[in-house]
Amino acid sequence: MTEHAPTAAFFDLDKTIIATSSSMAFSRPFFEGGLLTRTDALRTAYAQFLFQIGGADERQTTRLRDALSELIKGWEVAKVEGIVAETLHDYIDPVVYDEALELIALHHRYGRDVVIVSASAYEVVKPIADMLGADGVIASQMGVKHGKYTGDITFYAYGEAKATAIREMAADRGYDLSRSYGYSDSITDAPMLSVVGHGYAVNPDRGLRRQAAEHGWGALRFKRPVALRGGGSPGSVAVGIAIVAVGIVAAVLIARSVRRRR
Repeated sequence: MTEHAPTAAFFDLDKTIIATSSSMAFSRPFFEGGLLTRTDALRTAYAQFLFQIGGADERQTTRLRDALSELIKGWEVAKVEGIVAETLHDYIDPVVYDEALELIALHHRYGRDVVIVSASAYEVVKPIADMLGADGVIASQMGVKHGKYTGDITFYAYGEAKATAIREMAADRGYDLSRSYGYSDSITDAPMLSVVGHGYAVNPDRGLRRQAAEHGWGALRFKRPVALRGGGSPGSVAVGIAIVAVGIVAAVLIARSVRRRR
């Protein structure tokens, strides 16, 4: 590659650009739209709480993938796309890190393409990427038949698969990966950071922190989500939702325990 070849900045989405899980951020509008039951919504809220406080290791991510693929089986693709389009600014705007927006703008000023790379479904990631002004998307592809999700995942953008997809995009667009950038929070994205010349760990989990030290990757701390338009910080809202979810789960467990004793 020459120094005149184009370059790109590859951003993970969840907990790197936004302070939550993109797949679970739309649980409320999906519930209100009739796609989720109350039980599904509760499970999703609890899963989001665990995602917020813990690292996205391979076992947790695999379980979440399987649960979500089973959950969306039979959903109409057009309805999902419509709900995401209608509620995007309500549920994603408040949790975007200011630091990520500044970094995306900086890369654009230097003439680099910005590509969002996420394990979430393409139908969720693409509108978010468009809102952020990204130039490309790598995301999981869900099986579709007769306009409905089959529950199969035809491409899972996770782990080594992210790195492979980045190489393929670079070959197609002519990116010089040795002069390109990568950003992620999770150890599962170590392969993604390894394929670019400039890797950065953003709010890294313990595993990625160790890998960053070994590979000489940079470390960044993002902690300023965009303020909610209605007042109050998105962080407090997320914590409030999590506390309510955990409270409900605890109440259910206590009730079951009491019934067993009786």
